[in-house]
Amino acid sequence: MGESGGLAGRSTRCIALVGPYLSGKTTLLEAFLARTGAINRQGSIAAGNSVGDNSPEARAHAMSIEPNLAEVSFLGDKFIFIDCPGSIEFQFQMQSALTVCDAAVVVCEADEKKIPALQLTLKQLTDRGIPHFLFLNKIDKLELPIRDILPMIQPASTLPLVLRQIPIRKDGICTGFVDLALERAFVYREHAPSEVMAIPADLTEREAEARFSMLEKLADYDDELMEALLGDIEPPRDRVFDDLRQELKEGKICPVLLGCAERGNGVTRLLKALRHEAPFADATARRLGVGGQASCAHVFKTYHTAHAGKLSLMRIFSGAFGDGTMVAGSRGEERAAGVFTLHGQEPRKCGAGQAGDVIALGRLEGVATGETLTAGKSAMPQIDAPKPPHPVYGLALAAAERKDEVKLAASLHKLIDEDPSLSLVHNKETGEMVFWGQGEMHLRIALKQLQRRFGVAAETRQRQIPYKESIRQDIEIRGRHKKQSGGHGQFGDVVIEIRPLPRGSGFAFTEQIAGGSVPRQYIPSVEIGVRDFLTSGPLGFPVVDVAVCLKDGSYHTVDSSDMAFRAAGRLAMAEGMPKCAPVLLEPIMAVKIAVPSESTARINGIVSARRGQILGFDARPGWPGWDLVHAHIPDAEMQDVIIELRSATAGSASFTSEFDHLAELTGKLADQVLAHNSVAA
Repeated sequence: MGESGGLAGRSTRCIALVGPYLSGKTTLLEAFLARTGAINRQGSIAAGNSVGDNSPEARAHAMSIEPNLAEVSFLGDKFIFIDCPGSIEFQFQMQSALTVCDAAVVVCEADEKKIPALQLTLKQLTDRGIPHFLFLNKIDKLELPIRDILPMIQPASTLPLVLRQIPIRKDGICTGFVDLALERAFVYREHAPSEVMAIPADLTEREAEARFSMLEKLADYDDELMEALLGDIEPPRDRVFDDLRQELKEGKICPVLLGCAERGNGVTRLLKALRHEAPFADATARRLGVGGQASCAHVFKTYHTAHAGKLSLMRIFSGAFGDGTMVAGSRGEERAAGVFTLHGQEPRKCGAGQAGDVIALGRLEGVATGETLTAGKSAMPQIDAPKPPHPVYGLALAAAERKDEVKLAASLHKLIDEDPSLSLVHNKETGEMVFWGQGEMHLRIALKQLQRRFGVAAETRQRQIPYKESIRQDIEIRGRHKKQSGGHGQFGDVVIEIRPLPRGSGFAFTEQIAGGSVPRQYIPSVEIGVRDFLTSGPLGFPVVDVAVCLKDGSYHTVDSSDMAFRAAGRLAMAEGMPKCAPVLLEPIMAVKIAVPSESTARINGIVSARRGQILGFDARPGWPGWDLVHAHIPDAEMQDVIIELRSATAGSASFTSEFDHLAELTGKLADQVLAHNSVAA
């Protein structure tokens, strides 16, 4: 597997298996492996013996949480399949893997509730120009006729869906299919290739109708084929397959095939379609703008293993990469130490990788996920890799044991290296370390991996909200610091005016000293004393939107000093601020929520229930059937809002947010915040 001197790049394809959560991608990978003889028997997720999803966390949640790789040989060609997570919380890992793939198989089922999730995947593929097939899985459980299913799915795709097969039913059970391009019928065999049969007489008319519909869609891009159809001339079979291949490659159509991955039905036909129609690594390199390079590889995933250390998983587009290869990336040159392929998540040593291969190079400590490398002395232009999505769920965390604090930080950075859609932020306002991700499950699984793989237990809690405080009234107040303790004493005396500023103004310090009542050299010390107090006002929070003016004071020629006037400024603030009607301020976030249009009303209700203000909504640009809801929502209400948004949209909603302004918080909620803050203090 991946041996040097193996199959050339022109016979190697890298295919992504993508699609909504629980659509059957990992099961399809098992079917491919069993059908091609790569494994003796098809495993299953339920039995816990599948090649993919073999980590304890994936097994426990019965879902893919990171890409799983497997390599097969089929009719002399090599296929590297990458089974990608389907949950939106792990989609960045899918997006990274798609960068290096020649084509994708989108696994879906006839479930109207999953159409938005399907659209998320199909839009990604179309926008990036990645050829893709749609595999309608679980054909044995279809209740609707295929002629009704395709119109239901079509809104999820901006490309026309071209039906390639129609099912054969007997007593309500799907027993086989008719291939519209081959004009042949096949009967399913359990975990074995389908067998040719005569097209059933009662399907002849339906087959002719479906085939004509397929040819019509192909003819939209082929004038000669259109003329043949208008002239009622049967086009040559080779011409039909040429059109299917060319229009797939050019991103004009999305072919639809049928099957049942669990039973192995439709798997051989899908493999043959991939073999005849999917492009190779050289075409993908041209699409990515790195065609013609002497050596080029792209890192799409990083692993930190217990025995092999750091592994950089990459697709080679040209040249050879092996043990000892000097690799140039964005941070300079490094020498690779060890070459591996992955089977599921299991690393296996191998020889040098050639064009088309997917290998993992060891010990490239300075190479990050998303980098483009060359086996040379200078870095090459970078392939445009996807950027991590905006984080939507965060938890404050700390090491469960103090001795693990350094180890915790190092281990978290390894997890982030593996999955850049995780992030760790030190909040300077609250002093917390906040671990951010794409959802509650995303963080939960990351924390389980943190303990299992790195032996670090972390304690988590809801992150603190960076409340502020300000004032509503102004006041003029004197602050005097006088202390006598033998020798030189301390004396500082100031009169300051404290007044509120418009929201968002920050802090302003001025002085109106006349006649030298406060010597010029002490005025900066007064400002420092005032700023000292502003870090924690009468309510216990940082003070903002306040103006302080030094108006008068007095001094002592011997006992006055910088420290004395600093203390006087702080004392004046401490006495005056509680008399200025202090008010609690909470941060308000500007939020853009992307949702399917049919869910917009529910989302508006969720926003309102969380004290949010709906600013309006627009059609999401480039996303038919989606809206972008604009709202202002208090940061305190954003803690777990993504859980509710996803629940209301079958797991498809997402949002971006940024700080917008501070707003007054009064009443019972303000009392609760102040009570909690006093207890915490």
